[in-house]
Amino acid sequence: MAAPTKADVRTLDRLAGRQRGLATHRQLQAAGVHRSTIRRRCAPGGPWQRVLPRVTLIHRGAPDPYQRMLAAVLYAAVPDSDPLSGATAVVTGEAALSLYGVRGTGSETVDVLLDEPRRMRDVAYVRIRRTRRRPPNLLLEGVPCVRRPRAAADFVARETSPDRVRAVLANTVQAGRCDPRDLLAELRAGHALRGAPVRAAAEELLVGVRSIEEGRARDALRAAGVPDALWNPTLLTPDGLFLAVPDAYWPREGVALEVDSEEFHLGVNEYRATLRRRLKLEAHGIEVVSVAPALVRDHPEEVVAAILAKLRLGAGRREPVAVVVRG
Repeated sequence: MAAPTKADVRTLDRLAGRQRGLATHRQLQAAGVHRSTIRRRCAPGGPWQRVLPRVTLIHRGAPDPYQRMLAAVLYAAVPDSDPLSGATAVVTGEAALSLYGVRGTGSETVDVLLDEPRRMRDVAYVRIRRTRRRPPNLLLEGVPCVRRPRAAADFVARETSPDRVRAVLANTVQAGRCDPRDLLAELRAGHALRGAPVRAAAEELLVGVRSIEEGRARDALRAAGVPDALWNPTLLTPDGLFLAVPDAYWPREGVALEVDSEEFHLGVNEYRATLRRRLKLEAHGIEVVSVAPALVRDHPEEVVAAILAKLRLGAGRREPVAVVVRG
């Protein structure tokens, strides 16, 4: 076969640029690359490498996480379709959540969603999932993926750890771009609410809990019979200026709970910001209980005792705390 023409080379360059250096063998052949050339270039020591069956990375070096996810889509997409459209294959589950930057997720295994009638097999790190509910999708970092609620619902459908279910659902909402009601609707549509851990995590999200640490604190408080708090409300000054968003707040007594995760307070600036927020709350008459996640996990009775003491003090106030509560 003749060497690729300049037009073929330009086609190949455009393809590589559009697909993060990846191409299917069918695409390569359409660009003028013979099968024997593909085979030779993908041989050990060659300039290309086969990432998945019929999917090639046309440069040296290990594929990055985005390339691994896109390669999974190229492997699963209907031949001769536009794989970037997401019309025939799309990333979902934990890998999709990692694209959105949801804490605690990764892309070691990539779940790819297909229409139910299609038949493909799992291969390498790719796990094929079939659905009757074709979801809307978008192109994120060059990878077709489902939206956050569907990705989270598909994740919990297979996750066996209650703690991971709780943490990942909370982190999905905490990012601020996934409404808990949208997530609940997707969980219900996918029948994921049949599992008790998922139901419990969804209920937490609806009342405002936004992290597994807050969920554990709520468990301990409810078990001890502490009156229900507002979770993650927005507090404003009487003239409407933003004050803070404490993890939990008891408005009648003027008591706030702050679960200060060590993960977010490693630097001087973060530590100072935490202290400043606490001072602002206290300057407006709010009693603050600050605890680390490890205390909530290992010594919940001490956290409960501290909050009960503050609530007793707050119950004796002559005047309510002058703040506006929203949320």
